[in-house]
Amino acid sequence: MTAIKMSSTNQKNKKEIITLCPVTFTLDKIGGRWKAIIIHQLLSGTKRYSELKKGIPAITEKMLIQHLKQLEADQIIIRVAKPVIPPYVEYSLSKAGKELSAMMKAMSEWGLKHNPATKKKKK
Repeated sequence: MTAIKMSSTNQKNKKEIITLCPVTFTLDKIGGRWKAIIIHQLLSGTKRYSELKKGIPAITEKMLIQHLKQLEADQIIIRVAKPVIPPYVEYSLSKAGKELSAMMKAMSEWGLKHNPATKKKKK
């Protein structure tokens, strides 16, 4: 994989549009294949890592860990390591993450309405 040249015009344009456009900023934080699914899983409440993995069987461990770290860094989720034996970690939505609830519901409804695969199932 080629390293990304952070000083490139493309990277500068990306940084500027993320800063200036609230929609692009939001999509940068929750976009991609797995982040929205992880957030959707956490809308129902706090979950352990194993519960998230079970709820998203197609995701690899590497991708789940990577996206959980990104969501935590972006302050969308909260990670709490429980100091018990055996130790475990719980994930929950932060206040900012919970504020995504209405938008996630609207996106889900839009997807059900406009996805050709969903339309075929209704008939």
